[in-house]
Amino acid sequence: MKLCAAQLSSITGDIEGNIGKHCAFIQRAVEQGAALILFPELSLTHYAPSLAQGLATTPDDPRLDALQHLADVHGIIICAGLPVTGAPLPRIGMVIFQAHQPRGLYCKQRLHADELPWFSPGEGQALIRLGEHGLAPAICYESMLPEHADEAVAAGADFYLVSVAKSANGIAAGQQHYPAMARRHGMPLLMSNSIGPVEGFLTTGQSAAWNRQGDCLGTLPDGQEGLVLLDLESERVELIPGP
Repeated sequence: MKLCAAQLSSITGDIEGNIGKHCAFIQRAVEQGAALILFPELSLTHYAPSLAQGLATTPDDPRLDALQHLADVHGIIICAGLPVTGAPLPRIGMVIFQAHQPRGLYCKQRLHADELPWFSPGEGQALIRLGEHGLAPAICYESMLPEHADEAVAAGADFYLVSVAKSANGIAAGQQHYPAMARRHGMPLLMSNSIGPVEGFLTTGQSAAWNRQGDCLGTLPDGQEGLVLLDLESERVELIPGP
């Protein structure tokens, strides 16, 4: 079973354009035999908190039908991010597309202080079932909090899907924290980061995978679009160039 993290640069505020780019990455993942593809935080809009209110939508937005179609045709699970409507403020959402199923939604439960003026927190941990595995999404800031991983494991997770928009400093901290969480829970971890400028800082890629012992299995360099493809059985990683 293969899972992959996409590393890409999105276009700020252009949901339709970003859907087209996501479709190209999904097709590349399908060619590699992936059962799941994970995109960075807010990948469908880029990370732009001040624009979230105007961009927020619902998982059933018909513009997302192209992603659902690929999930249906290829049987691949797609995890893509965008702001979703909520009260009083939008939430940082991850829409989960599975073949011939209603669209799932996970919303970031713990927000960074800088996000509080723009977003409301989500409630509850999602769990994606894939074969015998339970995969728990985590979105950026909350993935750096040990209690989030603890609660995910308590909910039945044995794999951690981390979707981020991180700067060089954030990635450096993650490279210390994520292997510690993998060892703490005996839980492999896959992390997807964007590249290029977002609102307020520069994201620096280095999407990666760690095994349950906390060993880094492979990392994409900054500035390069591509896929981190993890084979769960062999614990081998391939770094695939972007489409």
